[in-house]
Amino acid sequence: MKKFLFAAVGLAVLAGSACSKAPECTTEIATKKAQDMATALQEAITKDPSKAADLTAKVQAVTTKYQGTTTLADACKAYDEVTAAIKG
Repeated sequence: MKKFLFAAVGLAVLAGSACSKAPECTTEIATKKAQDMATALQEAITKDPSKAADLTAKVQAVTTKYQGTTTLADACKAYDEVTAAIKG
């Protein structure tokens, strides 16, 4: 049991250090994510126009979730979530 606990703690420390080395969300990264999201949305609607209403609802749900946030980090998270929802 102790070995499992030490392994879990080791993995948590490793994951934490990996996260701290992740690049920050800069204006350039946020802009790129916004462009990628718009492209994904356009491709999805072009591929299947009948899904436009469903995709709009998904985008609205994420938009509502991040409404009122003002940081670039939150913007990047929102773009990532919307893009993932679109690509579904």
